[in-house]
Amino acid sequence: MNNIPEIPDQQLEKYSSAISLSDMEIFVFPELLYSLVLANIMSPRIWEWKSHDWFAKLDTMKPYKKIQRLKQFIIDNYEFNLDLDTWGLTTKESEVERFSPYMDEETIGQSNALFGYAGDKHYFSLDIRKHFGLDKYNSNIIPFWKTETLEAMDAFRHKDDYRVGAGECVSLSTLYAAALYIICDIPLEDIFLIATPLHSQNFINVNDGVLTNNRRLVTKNMWFNGSDLTARAQRALRNEQVTIVANNTGYIHTVYPDATIAPESFELFRNKLDTFTTTNITFEIMANFLRERSEFQKCFQIKYIRHGKEQYLPIERAYGYEHGSPYKVSDKATRDKLLDQIDEYDFYTEPIEGRIQLNKLSDYLQNNPVSHFDEESMRGLAEKIECTGDMERKMSVIEGLVDFVHLDPELPEIGNKTFNGPGPIAIQPGMQRDEIIAYLDSIRTTHTVADLSFYSSRDLGVTHWEPFLKAALERNPVIVVDTRELSDSDLIQRIQEMTNESIYDGSRIAQPDEVWNFQRGDGLERAIALSNVWRVRYPESKIELSSNEQDVDLKMNGHELKFESTKGLNKQVSL
Repeated sequence: MNNIPEIPDQQLEKYSSAISLSDMEIFVFPELLYSLVLANIMSPRIWEWKSHDWFAKLDTMKPYKKIQRLKQFIIDNYEFNLDLDTWGLTTKESEVERFSPYMDEETIGQSNALFGYAGDKHYFSLDIRKHFGLDKYNSNIIPFWKTETLEAMDAFRHKDDYRVGAGECVSLSTLYAAALYIICDIPLEDIFLIATPLHSQNFINVNDGVLTNNRRLVTKNMWFNGSDLTARAQRALRNEQVTIVANNTGYIHTVYPDATIAPESFELFRNKLDTFTTTNITFEIMANFLRERSEFQKCFQIKYIRHGKEQYLPIERAYGYEHGSPYKVSDKATRDKLLDQIDEYDFYTEPIEGRIQLNKLSDYLQNNPVSHFDEESMRGLAEKIECTGDMERKMSVIEGLVDFVHLDPELPEIGNKTFNGPGPIAIQPGMQRDEIIAYLDSIRTTHTVADLSFYSSRDLGVTHWEPFLKAALERNPVIVVDTRELSDSDLIQRIQEMTNESIYDGSRIAQPDEVWNFQRGDGLERAIALSNVWRVRYPESKIELSSNEQDVDLKMNGHELKFESTKGLNKQVSL
């Protein structure tokens, strides 16, 4: 490793945030989002996946097939976790004060619904504080919502009531980005991370495009299938401002005037995403639209020939029978099989007055392709919507359909941005882990994201300790709260008796709340965790920590404790 670059005083908050990695910190310091991707790429844990039986013969598969294999592996091994108790609570006041040198309170509010952000009306219709279980606290209390490293995600297996690993949405998106590169050989420049105030996902430039959404994937065909699952996957891009877009060339942020992403890379992303979220109006799309927008189903009926005679069914009855059936109204090949399952008494013998026949609309759309931006073809379609003479209702159907077939996500505006970055992270498919680590180390002095990635890795062997200790002693409330009923002696005994095992390899170190949540840690990790609690209990006490290659000595208020350590770190610090 090269010499560790010095951290300017005004950058210390950012570097300590690379370790705690809360959603708020990532919004204020957008470089952190990609630093975690790189930390996961450097992790030996994810490289071990390559030898897993599940990925055997992956080299023979096409890119999308590889991505599907990866998706199933992630679904089998990780859960989506949004338990606000996992990483504890903070207050609005402390967060505003902490970030005031970088961003004012009104701007911070754009990143967090609990600060006043109102982009996704879904949450507000539910009462957002009640939705997240915060109604039992004072209104100034908010969750940390920290993002997990791959190792922390895997460590959830050690928690009660968890069968596999777990992580929140940013954790899953950054895991996906690293795994897409390592396992699926997708170039980093084709993986775009998209962050909104309430969600994080990725757009992958493969085929017609693929979105990751927590653990799952959404293809273009799926985007327009009208299912409840897809509607939930669309919610962030439909309702929220996209605050950050990032890939290996840099980032663009809705707030900051400077962007580091390559302009041509961002333009590629915009064009690909626009194509992904836009489609022509066909019968299948029309039927999918009616599946999602059930309030318009009462305008339609469907004709079915039974025993040589015409019968007519209110379309909402057909959609009702889709549940639990492999057959769909929108699928011409299986529609008759679906209708054949429906009891005959549900059908009418004559056309239902005031409803358009979906079959006629199908014939019209087959011969008259419709584009949402073609006013003349849309007017022709409107004339076929015969369900009512009420033009206002007719236009509401058309407007809803246009909204369904074309989404224009609210991306960061480029008009007022200055594009100036340090250049791309030039990691190419086929590079090995050691080669990647050496490359990132070689550009640390000129590339902040590369430097931050070693801090996101929590590697005290190749980073300065001050950012790690600052995060450990200021932003780890869970262990403090959970041990407050323990006496000093019981606290010491409890931490000393924990499993002497780190969730991280080598000289990488867990934060105190990770030690507590997973009830394990190397001696150095447990000594720092104990120091965190002790510092809260006795703010004026002097704490001395001395680490060598085999053990750690901790002195505090007359207590002299020794912990075994295999981290191989030689350091003396006064906390």
